[in-house]
Amino acid sequence: MTTTTNNKTIDEQLTFDDQVIEKIAGITASKVPGILSLDGNMFSELADKVTSGSNPTKGIDADVGEKQVALKMEATIEYGKSAPEIFKAVCSEVQRAIDKMTGLNLVKFELHINDVKTKEEVKKDTK
Repeated sequence: MTTTTNNKTIDEQLTFDDQVIEKIAGITASKVPGILSLDGNMFSELADKVTSGSNPTKGIDADVGEKQVALKMEATIEYGKSAPEIFKAVCSEVQRAIDKMTGLNLVKFELHINDVKTKEEVKKDTK
């Protein structure tokens, strides 16, 4: 983008690391009812048990272009909940958050459900 201010031309460019988009998507998706956790592969699960941190980008891959974003997410959802409804809600909320915070357009969204758990199973797993 080029703007002219006080007769001076400025070449402007706003860019984002993939991790920024992944973090926005992760924090947003984790607030959607029915999402119990965002999950990575077995290696990242093991790494989380060895380290004490919780990573909001775990299980999320972003491909960020100049004006567009494509996202792939992996999640565990609550047993008994509707996966299609959760998918629609996550897609809508993530699209809204990315647009609001970055101005980028979400053009592709994939949500892979890799597990379903009851709330009791989740409580037991965190102990």
